Amino acid sequence: MPPTDAPAPRDGDARPSAVVVGGGLAGITTALQLADAGVAVTLLEGRPRLGGLAFSFRRGELTVDNGQHVYLRCCTAYRWFLDRVDGARLAPLQDRLDVPVLDVAHPRGPRLGRIRRDPLPVPFHLARSLATYPHLSLAERASVGRAALALKRLDPADPALDGIDFATWLGRHGQTPRAIEALWDLVGIPTLNAPAPDASMGLAAMVFKTGLLTDPGAADIGWAHVPLGHLHDTLAAKTLDGLGVRTLLRTKAERISRTDDGRWTVEVPGETLEADAVVLAVPQTETHALLPEDALDDADRLLDIGTAPILDLHVVYDRKVLRRPFFTALGSPVQWVFDRTASSGLTGGGQYLAVSQSAAQDEIDEPVAALRERYLPELERLLPAARGAGVRDFFVTRERTATFAPTPGVGRLRPGARTRAPGLYLAGAWTATGWPATMEGAVRSGFSAAGAALSAFGRRHDHPLQEAA
Repeated sequence: MPPTDAPAPRDGDARPSAVVVGGGLAGITTALQLADAGVAVTLLEGRPRLGGLAFSFRRGELTVDNGQHVYLRCCTAYRWFLDRVDGARLAPLQDRLDVPVLDVAHPRGPRLGRIRRDPLPVPFHLARSLATYPHLSLAERASVGRAALALKRLDPADPALDGIDFATWLGRHGQTPRAIEALWDLVGIPTLNAPAPDASMGLAAMVFKTGLLTDPGAADIGWAHVPLGHLHDTLAAKTLDGLGVRTLLRTKAERISRTDDGRWTVEVPGETLEADAVVLAVPQTETHALLPEDALDDADRLLDIGTAPILDLHVVYDRKVLRRPFFTALGSPVQWVFDRTASSGLTGGGQYLAVSQSAAQDEIDEPVAALRERYLPELERLLPAARGAGVRDFFVTRERTATFAPTPGVGRLRPGARTRAPGLYLAGAWTATGWPATMEGAVRSGFSAAGAALSAFGRRHDHPLQEAA
């Protein structure tokens, strides 16, 4: 028999129904999972397109991603998503982790190092790379190795780790400021969207242990070779449509409430939707505004989950200035630089670079002119071929609330998929996925929300990752 909190389907309809509020990766995943299990799904999205904060737009001849998004081989949920929308071939992974790291502040001039792996078991897969990494002293390299072994023994789910910051733990394990800058923050800032002093040790341990200290290939990097909108909007919409999901764009939920018979109503402009279950897959503040009274023990905790910005600078040169697909920098305000020429559709022999700046609190509101004045000379310092090159275009995209802030203590604020209201579920990268705010975390939250709803409906549901777990 179904659990007692499972609402009965409407008379004459053998299928349960659900409304998913939010068309980002969490909401799309939830809708896919529910529809795959035979649930009648309506998906609401306030924007004119799907994809949430991982989307594309047109600027002249260019198709531009709002920011550079990458994933790792260990991101098994996002890889499932790509497969499910038939997009895996369009966002391939590296054959083997290889990250060029350029230090332009070295006293003897710019030095290029690499973080790359060998085809060896953990932890030997990174031993040669660490031993020859030119941006750390011999003593610092040895200390990094000892800290990595200590980190490997940690349980990222230990609540005690969530209460301290990553920098404190690194300091206790002998990491110098240079080691933090040249290695730990080099990885941590783009994955956590926070520098070590502002990051929960629990989330940092999860990132480094999962990505670097489990499977040798876990940290191999993948990224879209087409506009993100093609994956997260066009292909996702096609897949949802094929499953019979009713997708309503430019449609925001204004109010949700439970009916006397245990079902749900969702009020949208000009229409009231009825369903057996509702999944809120929107940001925490929007979720808080929609939650019925007493749906969570302390709903105001959602408002204590902060946000962190990401800034992206987009530069179109009149010639090729970068021969690698991407690199990261030390001794410069520039963080990561990606070649987006092919995916953007740029023609005419130029090159389009995207500069991704995470944890950008100090610059998120800077005028475009000031950012141009600061960053174009930095790119010339990093890329000699850019000196004298013409700049066809320079523009900025800003996501002021790009991710939840991974601050110490955030773990106790993140709710699970289930609420106290039967038939109401939560999804989003900010929920209790165990992951930081990544595309992976968003998809995993969709798995959890759909699984909880299907369990309440009494529907058999095999977790998509159970074989990979």
